[in-house]
Amino acid sequence: MALVLSAHPQLTATLILLLSVLSLAAGGKLLVVPVDGSHWLSMREVLDSLRQKGHEIVVVAPEVSLRIKSTKNLVMKMYPVPFTQEEMDKSLQTFVKNVFEEGSFLERFLKTYEQVNNVSAMYLSTCTYLLYNKELVRYLEESNKFDAIMMDPVLPCGPIIAEYLSLPSVYFMRGLPCTLDYKATQCPSPVSYVPRTFMSSSDHMTFMERVKNLLIGFSEHLLCYLFYLKYENLASEFLHREVTILELFSKASIWLMRYDFVFEYPRPVMPNMVYVGGINCKQKQPLSKEFEAIVNASGEHGIVVFSLGSMVSEIPMKKAREIADALGSIPQTVLWRYTGEVPPNLPNNVKLLKWLPQNDLLAHPKTRAFITHGGSHGVYEGICNAVPMVLMPLFGDQMDNAKRVESRGAGLTLNILEMTSNDISTALKAVINDKKYKENIKRLSDLHLDRPIHPLDLAVHWVEFVMRHKGAPHLRPAAHDLNWFQYHSLDVIAFLLTVVFLSLFISLKCCLFCCRRCCSKKGRTRKSAKSKS
Repeated sequence: MALVLSAHPQLTATLILLLSVLSLAAGGKLLVVPVDGSHWLSMREVLDSLRQKGHEIVVVAPEVSLRIKSTKNLVMKMYPVPFTQEEMDKSLQTFVKNVFEEGSFLERFLKTYEQVNNVSAMYLSTCTYLLYNKELVRYLEESNKFDAIMMDPVLPCGPIIAEYLSLPSVYFMRGLPCTLDYKATQCPSPVSYVPRTFMSSSDHMTFMERVKNLLIGFSEHLLCYLFYLKYENLASEFLHREVTILELFSKASIWLMRYDFVFEYPRPVMPNMVYVGGINCKQKQPLSKEFEAIVNASGEHGIVVFSLGSMVSEIPMKKAREIADALGSIPQTVLWRYTGEVPPNLPNNVKLLKWLPQNDLLAHPKTRAFITHGGSHGVYEGICNAVPMVLMPLFGDQMDNAKRVESRGAGLTLNILEMTSNDISTALKAVINDKKYKENIKRLSDLHLDRPIHPLDLAVHWVEFVMRHKGAPHLRPAAHDLNWFQYHSLDVIAFLLTVVFLSLFISLKCCLFCCRRCCSKKGRTRKSAKSKS
């Protein structure tokens, strides 16, 4: 057979085409509403695997984005937005630049608030232009029936589309503001040992940290209401009925959570929450000749990989000089992904590069440390490859991620605004030379890799499960059908208290009645005795 195929290349091509058509015919159809940035990079891994298994993937994305680009493997449905690529890049660069600006707490808070509002308005307009793109919505309605919809719900445009098209949904995410993911799944979340978002605390909290955690827990409802208010109004207007964001989120069939309990603190979970942390950890690929030469030239000291993420293209020169000064104090060769102005004091052991094969470098046996901003992708690549970390969190969940790594003894965290050259140097020397950091991250890596199935395969399975069975209603708890009074059994407690009080009242009345009868009998007996005498 092999000889026949090798002798007839046209026959081989025809068979391959036929097999691909048959696989597509056997596969399902998945609608995808992604979120831009690093969120897309992880989701893309799942979509590529689903495509290889014969499923048709239709991705709905804006024409202007950071990471979402047209590709041959996926059906891309692009829609226009009211801003240009330059405006988007400028807005995000300004947001990142403000992270490094010093000043009073009030000044930094006001600037951050203004920038968050600008970015939020941009994402809200993106969602609005999607929902009111009549041609695209008509295509979604009239095209062959989708089996399911997959999305990152941190921006709730996907849940609105899922509700409109009545599709079972798969959420793929790191987390939601105000722990809405746990509220939407009716999952218990005790404030006594589950730190709230942006708390930067471990699960072993002091008394004052528990007080702070409780107060943040009380304020979450208000914060989420303000954060999602405009989306809630948009959803109600588009669906022609009053809905809440929590109601939309609660409709999810499966929640694919991009972390696991090697990284996250142990806590209660629900049956439709599936943990796929480390989904972005790829098999090591051979380094290019250029990078192999740099690594080999580092000698016995090895290398340090340094990246603050794809969103940080440059940092203020004062901070860059401090970092360069610190990197020159260690004997290791430092590969720094940086595209900004070169600091004048850049030492000879530092190589500035526009791009890094990050995972492949971290997997190299000569890598001694990883300087990262604490994004979940980088943290998991550090865990998978057992490389101790120095974390410089910038914004979002990066502070919480850094706290989780530090509390495991696998790295050290620095404050990006307050750190000095000496702080950076001391932290780097500690994670490189102190064996406990390497031992702790190796233990985490062994635990993470000791699993019955790879997270990517697990994620693909659950997406296909929802597509095959049109959802997962058997995993939905009855708590969704209860109001808060019933959920906390307040009606039962009230009923039982009423029964107890009624029983006590009736018993007391019976006792008083008996006492009165006894007393009245004694009184009549005494009177009759006196009258006889």
